[in-house]
Amino acid sequence: MKQDRLPRQLGLGSVVAFGLAYMAPSLVMILFGIVAVESAGAAPTTFALATGALLFTAFSYARMAAIYPVSGSAYTYARRNLGAPLGFLVGWSILLDYLFLPMVAWLTQSILLNAQFPEIPIWAWMLINAGVTTAINVAGVVLADRVNRALLYSSIGLVVLFVVVCLFYLVDHQPTSYTDPLWNSATTLTAVTGAAAIAAYSFLGYDAVTTLADESTDPGRTIPRAVILVVAIGGVIFVGVSYVMALVHPGSDFEAPEAISYFMSLQVGGQTFADWTNLAGIIAGTGSCLAVQLSSSRLLYVMGRDGVLPRRFFGRLNDRTRTPVYSLLATGAMCFVGMRLSLQTATGFINFGAFLAFTAVNLCVVAYYLRHRHERQLNVVIFVLLPLVGAAITLYLLSQLHSTALLIGSAWLCLGVGYLVWLTRAFRRPTPELSLDADPDDAAPTSTPSGAPA
Repeated sequence: MKQDRLPRQLGLGSVVAFGLAYMAPSLVMILFGIVAVESAGAAPTTFALATGALLFTAFSYARMAAIYPVSGSAYTYARRNLGAPLGFLVGWSILLDYLFLPMVAWLTQSILLNAQFPEIPIWAWMLINAGVTTAINVAGVVLADRVNRALLYSSIGLVVLFVVVCLFYLVDHQPTSYTDPLWNSATTLTAVTGAAAIAAYSFLGYDAVTTLADESTDPGRTIPRAVILVVAIGGVIFVGVSYVMALVHPGSDFEAPEAISYFMSLQVGGQTFADWTNLAGIIAGTGSCLAVQLSSSRLLYVMGRDGVLPRRFFGRLNDRTRTPVYSLLATGAMCFVGMRLSLQTATGFINFGAFLAFTAVNLCVVAYYLRHRHERQLNVVIFVLLPLVGAAITLYLLSQLHSTALLIGSAWLCLGVGYLVWLTRAFRRPTPELSLDADPDDAAPTSTPSGAPA
């Protein structure tokens, strides 16, 4: 029904902006020290490897988004290609990711703000951050888009300023080598690939743009392009910034790897500049909070609309703002959970759902090929080989998670199996299906057989 549909108001630029804000461009400044230590001083190469690795999965997301131009992301793709029960479990797994990511974003933001303004406790910043982003998202996607763009551009501007100041510093402090940051005597393939699993975390969220399909103009073309652009642009930023930082501080010897961006800012620009660098992280964090909550609420809305979650609560849109207000309030309420968790604990288990979803989407492309190979001219390299490589990579990333994250993620998955059994009355009832305006299989663009995103 029309009143149950989100209005289409987002173009390609807006969708890409949401994806980049979700990833937070300044995150590379925070992760640089950790990645440099793990890769023995080859952070730029590590970020480049992570970019290339995740592009395999990004192309799979683009392929599925072109064929199924609706919200729901991996949840929708898995239901259509792997079957309703498996689709439900994929949706349940990424619910762990999407439901808790806003909480992690607010917690990270609150820690940064508390460091800048220690007189205000972290719990108070949690309430402020959750309240502000929830209010903006409830007001409507147009306002959220405008605020998000302003925050994103400010964040990128401060990252560019950081790079420029570093370059001026390098004029007077010539690096001993311009190639050591890429590969040096201490670098090994094992170290770089292991560090790439960490660097890949900085890309989490690029898939979230697929949840905006119902609000995008011409989603069959906009969403696939946005997925690829977000990964590519993010990869360029991460590789470029990390290379400049590696020239300023080569090697992998850091007293505090997590805080290297602050100390490097002091080194190249002084105290005032270091404060501005910290501001970049805060601004990026606000934009990320906004984008994370928006995409999370859309997934809850789609699952509520399908009856997987209570429809009366999650599957309703506000008549005036045309936003899923109750889903937004549910994600906003997660800030109370975050008050009782450490950042390490909070971030430890959400990646389980993300990597599981990435693997499922790659397998969905293969399943689509097997189902339609006789009726459509599908390229076996694009629809089988590349997705299988992507699935292998994401399974490797999943295996690199901490044992606690694997335990919590597995427990959540088992809980989902129990809920599915109850929901279907021990599979005597069908798993709730998506209600689409058209058959998704008929929505495939004419360019699908060639393999290029629409």
